Amino acid sequence: MLILIAGPYRSGTGDDPALMAANLAKLEAAAWPLFQAGHVPMIGEWVALPVLRGAGGTSVTDPVAAEIMYPTAARLLRHCDAVLRLPGESTGADQDVAIARERGLPVYHRIEDVPGATVPA
Repeated sequence: MLILIAGPYRSGTGDDPALMAANLAKLEAAAWPLFQAGHVPMIGEWVALPVLRGAGGTSVTDPVAAEIMYPTAARLLRHCDAVLRLPGESTGADQDVAIARERGLPVYHRIEDVPGATVPA
């Protein structure tokens, strides 16, 4: 399955780049167990951030970011088979879950609930 990993990226960071990078690292930590289980992990920021830079944006606070960040995840979800929703408050991740549910996609809340996946030791 192509699985969107959704969780906090910008939420709770005060737009501090180091805190956003730490949040991205938490999202990315879920990628390996999904891949090991035979799935293809996807994180919206992997797509959105290069698009933002291509549009001339230098940070998620740039006005153009609103046209890119959430819409990227919505577009990705047209191709995804499931969502892995990691813990933490996140408006964007909550939107991802809502879209997935509208489309009838499974939403997992723990890595070990994804078929074939196990939590790394």
